[in-house]
Amino acid sequence: MTVVTPPVDLLRELVEIESPTYSDGVRQVAERIAEELDALGAAVEFRGADHLLAELDGEGEPLLVLGHCDTVWPLGTLERMPFRADGDLAYGPGTYDMKGCLVVMLEAIRGARRRRALRVFLTGDEEQASRTGRPHLEQAARGVAAALVVEPPSGNGDLKTARKGLGRFTLHVTGRAAHAGTSRQDGASAIEELAHQVLRLHASTDDERGLSFNVGVVRGGTSENVVAAHAEALVDVRVASAADLVVAESVLQELEPVTEGTSLTLSGGWTRPPLEPTPRSAALFARAREHGRELGLDLRETASGGGSDGNLVAALGVPVLDGLGIVGGGAHALDEHVRLDSLPVRARLLSRILEDPGL
Repeated sequence: MTVVTPPVDLLRELVEIESPTYSDGVRQVAERIAEELDALGAAVEFRGADHLLAELDGEGEPLLVLGHCDTVWPLGTLERMPFRADGDLAYGPGTYDMKGCLVVMLEAIRGARRRRALRVFLTGDEEQASRTGRPHLEQAARGVAAALVVEPPSGNGDLKTARKGLGRFTLHVTGRAAHAGTSRQDGASAIEELAHQVLRLHASTDDERGLSFNVGVVRGGTSENVVAAHAEALVDVRVASAADLVVAESVLQELEPVTEGTSLTLSGGWTRPPLEPTPRSAALFARAREHGRELGLDLRETASGGGSDGNLVAALGVPVLDGLGIVGGGAHALDEHVRLDSLPVRARLLSRILEDPGL
């Protein structure tokens, strides 16, 4: 006889396995989910070190269910942010993004009455742009009818039909060292030049079209009494559409040094293409909305500034519906939490989508 772990107990168990990307905990979370999927009749296997693939037999082309087992929280976070339940809220690192969502996924598969063929793929390094998971993810997406992403919905519970594309770049500035007190005019400050470039990049942000440039980290110099010979900036670039990829690349390629004696080089690239609405994804959302209405939910569609593995799968031509996880808030923040009362209804919503023969 299979013993079913109560959802809240399983959530606590998963949260208390700390799983920052590329840590041993990622595999431990995946193995725990694999146990639950195996009990539901899935054939499970690992791809690479931490990526979990599961197949459940059924009718029709398989639906692909996507999630991840890593979090952004470093080891030791539980000491200051222990799992705790307070009424209908549960707090702790990774509760919302996305261990509560994994519990919703399992409850949905368990509750689905009609056996549609399912393929589950859980990435081990989604929080690091699926650097090692991407080829396995793309292989898992072959031959599927649609992809359902159990990332959290919006704060209002809305589903996500669009996500921004993301690029991560490093701007390197080379200058010429000199003594800051006696021969400053002989040098060329890489830090001064970097300051010009930071302002230029930030000024290129266009909020109306969803194009943004953010310099999140700057480094440079060796000592306060030396004109800096090198500096660099880590740049986050986000685009709402494929058309804006060209615009963003033009901004980056057209950067020119202002300070005499300095030079610029750029490294990095695009980690996720934008997820844009399509007629097929619109049809997916329409079906999900009908199922939601039957459960008393007034689902709406929204866009997200962050990316997910859905971006990568959509780029292959697969229709994607995102945001099918648990309701909550505080992703990557000290108040990260989920609403436990949303777990059963969100699981039932996903169950109905998984049962839908029209997808």
